[in-house]
Amino acid sequence: MTVNVETQRKNDKDSYYYEDDSNVDTYFSDDRIDIPQTETTGFSFRKLWAFTGPGFLMSIAYLDPGNIESDLQSGAIAQYRLLWVLFISTILGFVMQCLSSKLGVVTGLHLAEMCYRQYKKVPRLITWIMIEIAVIGSDMQEVIGTAIAIYLLSNKVIPLWAGCLITIVDTFTFLFLDKYGLRKLELFFSLLIGIMGVTFGYEYIVTAPPSGEVSKGLFVPWCSNCNSDILLQAVGVVGAVIMPHNLYLHSALVKSRNIDRKKPEKISEANFYYAIESALALIISLIINIFVVSVFASGMYGKTNNELLDMCKNQSDSMYDMAKEEFDANDEIADADIYKGGIFLGCAFSMAAMFIWAIGILAAGQSSTMTGTYAGQFCMEGFLNLKWPKWKRVIFTRSIAMVPTFFTAFFSSLSSLTTLNDLLNAVMSLQLPFALIPTIAFTSNPKIMGKFVNGLLYKISSICLAVLIVAINIFFVVMEVREQDLNVAVIVVIYLGAAVYFLFVTYVVIHMVLSFEGDKYHNVSWAKKYFVVPLDESKRHYLE
Repeated sequence: MTVNVETQRKNDKDSYYYEDDSNVDTYFSDDRIDIPQTETTGFSFRKLWAFTGPGFLMSIAYLDPGNIESDLQSGAIAQYRLLWVLFISTILGFVMQCLSSKLGVVTGLHLAEMCYRQYKKVPRLITWIMIEIAVIGSDMQEVIGTAIAIYLLSNKVIPLWAGCLITIVDTFTFLFLDKYGLRKLELFFSLLIGIMGVTFGYEYIVTAPPSGEVSKGLFVPWCSNCNSDILLQAVGVVGAVIMPHNLYLHSALVKSRNIDRKKPEKISEANFYYAIESALALIISLIINIFVVSVFASGMYGKTNNELLDMCKNQSDSMYDMAKEEFDANDEIADADIYKGGIFLGCAFSMAAMFIWAIGILAAGQSSTMTGTYAGQFCMEGFLNLKWPKWKRVIFTRSIAMVPTFFTAFFSSLSSLTTLNDLLNAVMSLQLPFALIPTIAFTSNPKIMGKFVNGLLYKISSICLAVLIVAINIFFVVMEVREQDLNVAVIVVIYLGAAVYFLFVTYVVIHMVLSFEGDKYHNVSWAKKYFVVPLDESKRHYLE
């Protein structure tokens, strides 16, 4: 049910924050889902259903082609030993997603809009650029993954660059589905998640990995005989699971429900049901990720190129020809990526298994590309306070990501794109502080969150979590850089960039610490000059 627009605006005016958008075609300005009122005060499946949607759109970021590739490499390199890392990373992601959704529910503003009000102009623009880089990097992975899926499904008839063009067209088409109602769009995304579950679940069933080994890898947090490659892969799993732009996306998606923020009990109710929905969505994404890790842990771990080629001799000539192009005839351990993973499944089982794998990758790439586009639009709208029509934002944000993606696919080989995926993971990892730290800062600010502010325990645990994730990802990036053959000039540029990067991270951290005290530092000269936005400029309206 769509709520009356004037009723929602009246509710917003009595909320923590409000800006009149009556003449603006912005997301959720005229299409919010009403929450049914029930006679009982206990748990209601009707209410859970009404709140269901944003969490599943958010969970798609945990199933994008970058994550899928990280999963299959984890299985191929470490077998089942890193499943517990995937499990814990998903739990950590759930904690941060709950903070993100709480911010949107309590304030009626998403994370980018809050940054616009809480950061001074220069740091706000730098933060926007950092998140935009993360969106572009993620989008490139997703579009390339979709193009590889189309390449497999067409039996190499449609080249990668053409697959990128197809992805541009169909993404625009699907995004305009929201003209026909938010609920229909959410159901469409759920359908794509279902396709991933069925296809990757099929691969799990036909591969039949030992359930005991899967359970041990999932619940025993230990990694025996782990070399540096496995440790680096573990770090890569963490970096691939928690995406910076996804926190911005989730805080915006929860605005799609009509929540009466005049009543604290309604806010508490929304936070409760959104937490349940997010947990269900992430459990489903975790199961799908486990499917992928286990399939390649069972079938591709320790396999040499010659062993894979021998498998393909029992298949069709075309399947064997595809394998010879990707796997050299030697006894070296075979590399794993999305494309080679499909070839392996075709060799081990049948060409049908390869096509089913490609359908799953296509669903993963297409869905994550669309949600990534939404994230880019929310960030641009929020950080820059732009009130463009939706179609303009779609074209602008897609163009930013699609132009470099198309030329990359046109001028690069398939193997180069795999190397590019690792580099993009490293780039996105560097952007995590600019999503994690603002989320913790704003949800810990009593003047923003009121009675829903994070408690001391939540502050400490979320800060420790952020420090751990950022440290892990910085280690990952350093290791990736060390593996590259770089000249002295490039190394100097990297060190200078690192110095500037850490200075800005320090700025964001100091701003976070000041946020914990609310408006205490508004009259302190140094804080007012460099960190704190004056009250009359922040456009804040608080409940008494």
